[in-house]
Amino acid sequence: MFDFLKKKDLSLYSPVTGKMINIENVPDHVFASRMMGDGVAFEFQGRTVYAPCDGKITMIAHTKHAIGFITDYGVEILIHVGLDTVSFKGQGFKVLVHEGDKIKKGSAIMEIDRDFFKDKDVNFITPMVITQNCQFELKKNAVNDVIKGESQVIQFI
Repeated sequence: MFDFLKKKDLSLYSPVTGKMINIENVPDHVFASRMMGDGVAFEFQGRTVYAPCDGKITMIAHTKHAIGFITDYGVEILIHVGLDTVSFKGQGFKVLVHEGDKIKKGSAIMEIDRDFFKDKDVNFITPMVITQNCQFELKKNAVNDVIKGESQVIQFI
């Protein structure tokens, strides 16, 4: 009834459980140089990627390796699972959402078939970037170990 009184959570939470790394340390020039946008990246061993905030799915790459969405406060985000994973043309990825779906922080959005990738020498560093100039200033939290849906990694101020 009084939803307008609720303070919006202007944060992004870790989409995986693992380690957070600085975007400039991603071994891919496009991400490290922030060509795609500013953000953070993650190293993880799990099989599932989760929504880092409430929002709406706006894009699913036809190769299933990347998902774009817009937060409830208007910020466009891209989660790119692995480096050079576009070459697998969707094999090894199972997307659990559809374009236009509303998502909640911590809900599963993608599964990875780690067995499929086992002998393919894939780097699963996963960048999460803000893909447009946003009206907020980014504050990246200094965390190393992260838990999906619990560890706040970026705040918009």
